[in-house]
Parts: sequence; C-alpha cells; structure tokens
Amino acid sequence: MLQIRKSADRGPAELGWLSSRHSFSFGHYHDPAHMGFGPLRVINEDKVQPGMGFGTHGHQDMEIISYVLDGALEHKDSLGTGSVIRYGDVQRMSAGTGVQHSEFNHSRTEEVHFLQIWIIPERSGIAPSYEEKHFDPASKRGQLRLIASRDGRDGSVVVHQDVRVFASVLDVGDRAEHALGPARLGYLHVARGSLIANGTPLEAGDALKFTNEAAVVLEGGTNAEVLLFDLPG
Repeated sequence: MLQIRKSADRGPAELGWLSSRHSFSFGHYHDPAHMGFGPLRVINEDKVQPGMGFGTHGHQDMEIISYVLDGALEHKDSLGTGSVIRYGDVQRMSAGTGVQHSEFNHSRTEEVHFLQIWIIPERSGIAPSYEEKHFDPASKRGQLRLIASRDGRDGSVVVHQDVRVFASVLDVGDRAEHALGPARLGYLHVARGSLIANGTPLEAGDALKFTNEAAVVLEGGTNAEVLLFDLPG
C-alpha cells in the first residue's frame, strides 16, 4: 500500500527567524493521523535566518539526525562537541540519558536549510554520543547511498535502531531500486526537485509511505534529492 503525504499538508511554523514544515506532529502542530511512522518520529524541514538558531535545549532517548541542504549549521552540545556542518555532511546525536545542545546558522548573510530527523531508539538509557560523516554528492548520484544504519556499514553513521537511511540524487535517466524485506516499512521524503516513486509523481516536500510493498523504485527525477527510510514494521 502506498500513502502520499503532500508538502502543503505538513504542519507550518513561522517564527520570523525560522520557517519550518513538520511532516509529523511536533511542537504546536498536532495531528493524531501523523504521529510518526514506525520508529520515525520527526522530519522537520527548517530554514533559519542568518545568525539565528535554536538556543541550548535538552533531549533524551532520541536519535537525532541533521541533513544540511544549503548553508552552514553550527552545533554545540554538553558532550563537548562543536562543529559546523554543510551540504554533504550528516550529523547524528544520540540523546540517550540526556544531552543539552544548540543549533545556529553559522553564516551572517545566508540562510541555512536543513532536515531535522528524529528516530526513536530501540532501547532507552543509552550513553549520549555524537558522530558526523561527509557523503560526497557523487556517491549519491543515480543510486541509493547508505548514510545511517544500526551497524554503521559502508561508512554510515550509527543509529541505535533497526533502520537504514539512504540518500540519493536523481535526474533524467537515473533509476534506483531498493527491496523492502518482509514486515518492513518504507518512507520516502523528497528534499528537493521531483521524481516518480512506484508510479507516484512527487514534488519537493512530498513524502510516500510504503506498507506491504516489495520494493521502492525511483525514476523520472528532475534535480531530485531524496531520503529513503527502511524501517521495522
């Protein structure tokens, strides 16, 4: 079964310094029909104005992934980690027993555009940790590049959940396919551009849920960049 989630149906947040769209219930946006999908709990598309950002705040028992699309995102946390990530970088923070962190637009002149992703861990109370990796755009072009997994295979960041997260950049003539195992769910988020997934046309901000589907087939891309989540049912 395929279920589309259109970009325009996401929950909005307009705070002046921040423009955000929530794929699932988050903050002041609450929709009982969209509380998550499997252990995937949050996908927020955030655009933060220059020199602005999220002040120090706490998280617990959540795997948090940041995927930058444009600009530079500065991260600081109570683990002593500080870094600036840009396009191609993937950041993973396991909040575990508790962590404080902040996120700011590092630039004084350019907006930062990124996806904030939360995944519920398979167990609570793990030790907090931080990791980041760079994935060259060429490694994602025309194929699905593993960027996050439970075992860190193929150089992906480690998440404490039985999930695999892939990124892909697809254009005219490109085709990518991913088999979904028995009792597995698929969730495709279109970060930009457009493409066709299992015969369904999708635009930037759209998502497609896969339930009881054997495979995900991506084709017909036009400047498309997508994230594909392979999730336990």
